[in-house]
Amino acid sequence: MAGLGDLSGMLGKVKDMQANMQRMQEELAQRTVESASGGGMVTATVNGKGDLIAVKIDKSVIDPNDSEMLEDLVKAAVNAAVDKSRQMMQEEMAKMTGGLNLPGLDQIGKMFE
Repeated sequence: MAGLGDLSGMLGKVKDMQANMQRMQEELAQRTVESASGGGMVTATVNGKGDLIAVKIDKSVIDPNDSEMLEDLVKAAVNAAVDKSRQMMQEEMAKMTGGLNLPGLDQIGKMFE
């Protein structure tokens, strides 16, 4: 059955890629990015998986009469940190794929679970 060797080799490459992606995701989970808003009054830290790790709020922006401002600062800091986290993941994916932008590549490992 000629051709099965090619299929077997391709499946082996897919499994290698899956292992590499798993390793990359574990490494990214350990890395963090930080972003601030309000001139550094609110800082958000997000890991490479996009999980919010920490929020720091300067006491000077805590005004019980103006919670909207604080909410906006927190939202801006978190969104900026999540964007940085996504960018970090995209950069790592580009390294792994040689710069090819393959939609859904991060989902390939789930096919073999």
